[in-house]
Amino acid sequence: MVGGGEGAFIGGVHRMAARLDGHWDLVAGNFQSDPDKSIAFGKSMGIDAARAYPDFRTMAASEARRDDRIDAVSIVTPNSTHHAIAREFLLAGIAVICDKPVTTTLRHAQDLADVVRQTGLPFILTHNYSGYPMTRQARAMVEAGDLGAIRIVQVEYAQDWLARDIPGNKQADWRGDPAKAGAGGALGDIATHAFQLAEFVSGLSATNLAADLEAFVPGRKVDDNVNVMLRFSGGAKGMLWASQVATGSVNGLRLRVFGDKGGLEWAQETPETLLFTPLGEQQRIIRRGGAGVSQLATHATRVPGGHPEGYLEGFAQIYTDAAELIRAHHDKREPNTFAKLVPGIADGVRGVAFIEAAIGSSKANGQWTTLTA
Repeated sequence: MVGGGEGAFIGGVHRMAARLDGHWDLVAGNFQSDPDKSIAFGKSMGIDAARAYPDFRTMAASEARRDDRIDAVSIVTPNSTHHAIAREFLLAGIAVICDKPVTTTLRHAQDLADVVRQTGLPFILTHNYSGYPMTRQARAMVEAGDLGAIRIVQVEYAQDWLARDIPGNKQADWRGDPAKAGAGGALGDIATHAFQLAEFVSGLSATNLAADLEAFVPGRKVDDNVNVMLRFSGGAKGMLWASQVATGSVNGLRLRVFGDKGGLEWAQETPETLLFTPLGEQQRIIRRGGAGVSQLATHATRVPGGHPEGYLEGFAQIYTDAAELIRAHHDKREPNTFAKLVPGIADGVRGVAFIEAAIGSSKANGQWTTLTA
């Protein structure tokens, strides 16, 4: 792992998720930019002192030379560092699991895509909400034609944790710094999740957007509220709202997809259920682990229905899929069908293209803008 040291929220989440299904062991890392603190943190995690590295370049070079080299590196650092770290490990012959967004510029994202093509190595992007059983169930139902032709895709992601300044908060500080987070605030942090999920479930690609971004908190250098209208391939229309100043909201990711035969609704805060309404019929509740769910959902289910699964399990599914992709690469075989659902470098490029297009559109007073990736 690179990043995820003392005080880092997402590093701990990645470590728990990776361990959950028994496919991964944490054996090496560069956890903090301060070399001494990085080494000390590694030792506190039970890592051999020889594999607690002072910096990521030393780690990549050293691990590439080992007979028991790491199978992949997990990158959980601020956004601005993803490109350099991922490039270093890919060129050292090591697969990459990277937090989103993949980079802070489209140029860097496309450069990483070129390196992935050149090396042929697996690259996994941790859009964890696509690992939930019921988002995969929704995708399966769209693919099966249960909704008919898709007309409308609505997605929102509402939080309130940045509704005011919180000086000294490590997570807020780097997310509010364009030099570390990139030009998008809520846009890069949570709107990219909403965008990826909308495309993942609907099976459609957004082609154009019109955006209105705002920083409501005085002095904030990046957006904290995002409104985007979307046009999709095939003629579907959509809207995306993401906010980190929506007072009273905790982690309100919600997706609705409507076709000419039916509609679906899923909410991250009640992830065990998917609502399906066929046209002219009563609404149906589809439960994780219940009768009639698809193989896509069953494969991502760990315990019987009624025993709640959620955030960590969805995250763990991405790591389980990553393990299958990397094993298949080592064995020179095709990965299983389920692992092919895991987000990759193409999703990363799409996400950064979405960020740049939304920023450009907002600066042009909401002008319709083409998504270039």
